[in-house]
Amino acid sequence: MTAQVVLVTGALTGIGRATALAFAKEGATVVVSGRRDIEGQALATELQALGVSAAYIRADVRHEAELRSLVEQTVERFGRLDVAVNNAGTEGRPGPLTEESADNVDAIFDTNVRGMVFALKHQLRAMLAQGSGAIVNLSSIAGLVGFAGGAVYAASKHAVEGLTKSAALEGAAGGVRVNAVAPGPIETDMLNRFLGKDSDVKKAVLAGLPARRAGTVEEIAQTIVFLASDKARYLTGQSLAVDGGYVAQ
Repeated sequence: MTAQVVLVTGALTGIGRATALAFAKEGATVVVSGRRDIEGQALATELQALGVSAAYIRADVRHEAELRSLVEQTVERFGRLDVAVNNAGTEGRPGPLTEESADNVDAIFDTNVRGMVFALKHQLRAMLAQGSGAIVNLSSIAGLVGFAGGAVYAASKHAVEGLTKSAALEGAAGGVRVNAVAPGPIETDMLNRFLGKDSDVKKAVLAGLPARRAGTVEEIAQTIVFLASDKARYLTGQSLAVDGGYVAQ
């Protein structure tokens, strides 16, 4: 059986990196993307050491031309695109809505929303042309509920939820599935930045979770691998909250 060709954006750290490694361990061909060439090439080499084909392609998701080139280069090099994981995102600068700045709104929406729109545009084109594919978008529990002090980030992730459902409807008849993963607090640098690197605040947040702990990047990665697999072949337009029970409260 031919290995799946998997593309992961925002792949150089955290959930993206764990996802690339998880797919490689499943035997997939993995294309990783980001904006730091040294780290990207190192990750591609690490993936190749697992016995799979892998490549790093630089792309900034804020620019449509780079996203189009990323998809085109992936297909040209490996012949197809079976799975796309849209992980690139930013939390911006958390703070009260009454103190929000235009620059922060633009920074968050350019990456989390505009980047998602054009990633989906070019990924869907490639997958619809071949008649199959699976896309997994990284949302957040902030896309399912409100967050005081993180209104703009929450708004951007609510947009990801809407894009996921709409793209799923456009892709379904053509054999393309589109789903989202909505992580809760995950042990990453982003979580620590979002909480102001305050250990007391972090302890309080985690104490409010039914699971009483942060999730791991590997737990999110395994959910993404499942959504992209044939085990989920009738599942599309859905968002899975992987959050230790937070949104069930």
